[in-house]
Formats: sequence, C-alpha cells, structure tokens
Amino acid sequence: MFKNDTWVKPYLKQYKRSLILAIFLGIIAVACEVGLMFNSGYLISKSASLPINILLVYVPIVLTRTFGIGRPVFRYLERLVSHNWVLKMTSNLRRRLYVALEPQAVFFNQKYRTGDVLGLLSEDINHIQNLYLRVIFPTIIGWTLYVVVVILTGFFSIFFGLSMLVLFGFVVFAIPMWSVAANGARHAKAKVMRNNLYGNLTDNVLGISDWIFSQRGHDYVELHEKSEAELHEVRDRLLRFKRYRDLIVQVVFGTIVIVTLFWTGNSFQGVHGSGMTNWIAAFVLGIFPLINSFEPLSQAAEESSTYQDSIHRFNELPDETEKATAIESLTGPLTIAIDHLDFSYDNSSKQILKDLNIQIAPGEKIAILGKSGSGKSTLTHLLHGDLEPTNGQVTINDIKTNVLNDDIDRYIGVINQAPYLFNTTIANNLRIGDEAASDDKLWDVLDRVGLKEMIQKLPNGLGTLVDEAGLRFSGGERHRLSLARILLKDVPIIILDEPTVGLDPITEQGLINTFFNQLEGKTVIWVTHHLQGVDSMDKVIFIEDGQIEMQGTPTELNQTNQRFRELKAIDAGF
Repeated sequence: MFKNDTWVKPYLKQYKRSLILAIFLGIIAVACEVGLMFNSGYLISKSASLPINILLVYVPIVLTRTFGIGRPVFRYLERLVSHNWVLKMTSNLRRRLYVALEPQAVFFNQKYRTGDVLGLLSEDINHIQNLYLRVIFPTIIGWTLYVVVVILTGFFSIFFGLSMLVLFGFVVFAIPMWSVAANGARHAKAKVMRNNLYGNLTDNVLGISDWIFSQRGHDYVELHEKSEAELHEVRDRLLRFKRYRDLIVQVVFGTIVIVTLFWTGNSFQGVHGSGMTNWIAAFVLGIFPLINSFEPLSQAAEESSTYQDSIHRFNELPDETEKATAIESLTGPLTIAIDHLDFSYDNSSKQILKDLNIQIAPGEKIAILGKSGSGKSTLTHLLHGDLEPTNGQVTINDIKTNVLNDDIDRYIGVINQAPYLFNTTIANNLRIGDEAASDDKLWDVLDRVGLKEMIQKLPNGLGTLVDEAGLRFSGGERHRLSLARILLKDVPIIILDEPTVGLDPITEQGLINTFFNQLEGKTVIWVTHHLQGVDSMDKVIFIEDGQIEMQGTPTELNQTNQRFRELKAIDAGF
C-alpha cells in the first residue's frame, strides 16, 4: 500500500512520536481492561469463599479500583492523541491537495469531472483518516497484544501458550486473510461504485434543468435509484459476510474461554489445591476484554483494498508545486505574441492547436472566429495563462502568460458566455473589479454600460440584493454588469469569449456596440462563432481544425477571400 506512496506515508515519520504515544496508550488501555477483569474475577471468587479478614482481599480491591479508573482514562487519552494525530494529518493532506490542484484548476477540470474532485475531498480523505483509526492503530495494538498474550501464557504452561498461539493466531491472521480473499474485492467494487456515483450524480445535478426540460425527470430518478440499488446490493453482501465472520470469531473466542477454563481448572485446582481455585475466574474473565482488541482486525484487513485505492488516487494527482517567483510588473504598451503554438491535452493524441503564429499590437481589436471545437476556447485559456502550451509560447511583452499566475488579472480581463453574479448586493458584485470604488464611481460605470437608470429604479439601488447566480437579470444585463467590473478594474487587454451567445439580434447588436464604445483604446480579443460586427475590427482570424485558415483586415478579406464573403452572406441569412 505504501510502497510508492508520497502522500500518506510521510506523515508516519513526521508525527511518529504522536503515533507511538497513541499506540502505547492503546495497549495500556487494553491492559487496564484485562487487569480489571482479571482482578475482579479473583476478588469475586476470593470474597465468595469462607468469610476472612478484609485485609486478605485489600490488594485486589485496590488493583480493581486502579484498573477501573485507568481503563477510561487511558482509553480517553488514546482517543485524544490518535484523533488529534489523524486530524493534523488530514488537515495537512487537505492543504496539500489544494496547493497541488489550485495552480492547475482549469486544466484539472478539463481532465477530471467535478465528481472526481468531490470524491477526493470527501470519500478519499475520509478513507485515509479511517486507514489510521481503523487499520494501523488496531492492527499494531492487536499484534502487540498477541505476542504479549502468547509469551505470558507460555510462561505458565507450554501447552497453554501453544493453544493461545494457535487459537489467537486464527483470529489475528487466518480470519483476516480469509476476509481479504472473500470480501476485499467487494470493498474495492463498492469504492469504485461510490466514486462513479459521485461523478454521475454531480453531472446529473449540474444538468438537472435539461432533464426537466426534456420531460425525463422520471428517467433521471430511475437512473440514480438503479445505481443506488446496485451499491446497496454490494453493501448487503458485505454485511452478510460480516455477520458470518463475526459468528466464527465468537465461536473461536468461546473455544479460547473453554480452553482457558480447562487449563486453569486442572492447574489451580487439581495440582495446587483448593486455595488456588480463585485464579480460575481471574484467568477466564481476563480473556474477555481481548475480544474487543482482536475482533476489528478482520474488518481492517478486508478494507485495506479500499484504502489502497484512495492512496493510489492521491498519488495520481500532480505534484505539489510552489508558487513561481514574482514577475516584475509589465509596463508600457502590451504586445501579445503567439509563437509557433501547439497544444494538446494530456492522454490525448488529438492536437487542439497547431503551429499558430499571431501578433496582437497594443490597442488592436481582433476577432477570432471558428466553428465549435475548432480550438477558440482553448486559445483563450492559453492567452490568459490558464494552460501551458505543448510547444511554442504565448507572451505579453516577452513574458510567458502561464508564469504570471494570479498577476495575469492585472493585465487581462475576461467576459465569458455566462458571467456570474454573486448572491450579495449589486455594489459588492461591482466592487469585485475595484474594492475601493466609491458609490459615485459605481454609478458612473453603470451609466457607461447603460444600466444606471435601471439600477436607480430598483428598491435599494446599489444595495439591492442580487439573486443567486444573478437570475433576476437578463443575459444582456449580466454581461453589462460584467463589463462594468472590467471597466472598474481598468485592465489594458480584454478577452470577449462569445459573450453574445443566446441573445436576440437587437440585444446582441446593442451589447456589441456598448463593448466597443467603452473599450476604445484597449486591446480587444473577441472570440465569436459568427461574423456580425466584425467589420469594426482591425483584424479577423479564422481558425479551423486548430490551424489558421484565413486572417487579415475585414476589408482585405472582403476583397480577396471568396470563402469569407460566403460565410458573411450565410451569417447574414442570405
């Protein structure tokens, strides 16, 4: 499990003192339980004899009280130390998980589903926590007690020691191995099914509106119930096996008690005389607390495959990366250069972009066109530094965009297809662009994007609460609010990633006019799928199958490129 692990195993060494202390306290707690039952058995048996002086049972009385107090105290301390150890470990694990994924968030979402992330955060980290609490701690304590019990019983009698060696060995080793063989695959299957359920359920919840609009809500419920039923069937098999296994464990412990009773009866009564019979109850009762220490070993062993899968999933994640050294602030006019750019996603033979070469001068307005799947959206991620090129580079004033990290937002603003509005006031939503913006500045920018009059008519003006995701506003209004944020941020480069999709022609044209009027003097990269409004651009670039099919000014393309004229005619509905 830990052979090639770099995520979980290091914490065994980092917190080894706490780990050793937790195991030691666990062993002492079990020793107190055994001691309590042992002394109680002797005390009850001794006190039931012919009335004698209380001083003859004073020592077992004191020991019984000592072990009675020590058992909960040491058990509490063991739980306190072990859970504190595990919580520190999982806290560091969550922090490391965030540090590993945050710099590659966009890429991670391209490669994995949202359900995979949820599975890592909840299911897998929970399993890692249980790995220590339900496997490592109980196993080490159980094995240690097994060795101690065999040695102690062998000290009294070789026959008794060998009997405990075989019988306890059956519980400590044989039954756990049988559990792994019989139930380990079921645990692994249940883990895979839960992971798939996370992914599928997340996909379906995110697309619930499509299920409803297509009037297939009942099919969605049936699909989920079917997956749940399959998982419950596997769990039922696990529980049935657990009941049979627990019955066998109890039978073995019953046998151990009988063997102990037989040995003590012969040793202390037949050989040493009636005065030693008080030890019979002591030894027999001392066996019972060991059941609680040895019984969990089988369950721990069969769940090991589940924990192994979780560790494997963590080790498949990208290595934890340090933040890049701060880049000196970019000054002066910003020139974007795309130089021999190639890009393909990991584990994919398909090349999304192939040998792109584009120069974007300061203040230039270009339109990037292409049908769905041509690579336009991938290009915007590369421009914004969210992805790293396979070959070539994207630079701003000779600095690669992917090394700018969070500083990229000081130079590039993005308005995408579905701008998000948070469930707070309009003012707070706007101040995402500039936290220090005054109300006068907010009203000014709202006036520039054509929303001042509408916002003034709302009950509380700038203090009006925005519904979650901004659903109280139309698509065009959300895009205008997004533009207002960009204007407050005052970045020199703006990427418009198909912001007019789904809008009616009148709203679309009005929004386009607002964009270009308010972004005058800034570098604008407009990614779109049709040609309405491209005549006002300085350059048009058409991408097909990841390559530049045509580029030039609208005037040049109109005069020299037949296909461009045909596309404009089709887009205009002629």
